[in-house]
Amino acid sequence: MDFLRPRTWEEAVALKAERPDATPIQGGTDVMVEINLGKGRPAALLDLGRIPELAGWSLEDGTVRLGAGVTYAQVIGELGGLLPGLAQASRTVGSAQIRNRATVAGNLGSASPAGDAHPPLLASGAVVEAESVRGTRLIPVAEFYTGVKRNALAPDELIRAIRVPVARGPQYFSKIGTRNAMVIAVCSFAIALDAGGRRVGTGFGSAAPTPRRAPAAEEFLVGALDWEGASPLDPGVARRFGELVAQAASPIDDVRGRAAYRRHALAVMARRTLAWAWEDYRREGARTDRERRPA
Repeated sequence: MDFLRPRTWEEAVALKAERPDATPIQGGTDVMVEINLGKGRPAALLDLGRIPELAGWSLEDGTVRLGAGVTYAQVIGELGGLLPGLAQASRTVGSAQIRNRATVAGNLGSASPAGDAHPPLLASGAVVEAESVRGTRLIPVAEFYTGVKRNALAPDELIRAIRVPVARGPQYFSKIGTRNAMVIAVCSFAIALDAGGRRVGTGFGSAAPTPRRAPAAEEFLVGALDWEGASPLDPGVARRFGELVAQAASPIDDVRGRAAYRRHALAVMARRTLAWAWEDYRREGARTDRERRPA
């Protein structure tokens, strides 16, 4: 196995063009596990860990640009206010040691249906910034997953960054596993409310061949919520939202859970996260109204 270690981004994309069979590696928390378990042995590893610019993030025009080397620990410590859904999901990833090494971009590249970053990225409407010697391509995250552990990158492309819109309302992430930590999700769900745009975003994992949104559930909720009056959540609305989320899934039976259980769990998580998010929306709306009233 060849080990390639570029020191600049330009060198990295040039090496990827020369060696499209090279597997990129950052923290190694997915790639090295696969190698150690004998599930794959790449012809070459392309180590991106020594490229400083990939480890940073920036904020511009309401969008956070996460470099491909940004770790879950960075998201938790630095971006909880801007990207709360992704920060919540990041707290559920592995152990502290894993979160210090694993990257959001690495989770994307692996494209596992169970990846914890996928649901909040889908709910937020993130965009993947892919680059090669041929130029830069922007791929909506909903179009990035093409199959089980397959993605839309061309053989000569690398993920340079992920563009995630700043939260414009409450966001929540929920995950079910056999224990509270260091566990692969049986299924997971994320919701994002865009208060100003009157939009709803969803994403779920471990309940289809790829991470998915639930478009019908989103459309239903946009029309069913009392955005202006912010009245209490109608239990019937919450129940129907959960049903539509479950209908968007196509789970299987495996060692972590049965398909029927996953559908049921998705419906429950959808109802609960909606209730949490809507309560935050109502509370924030009430505070804003008080601030607008004349003294």
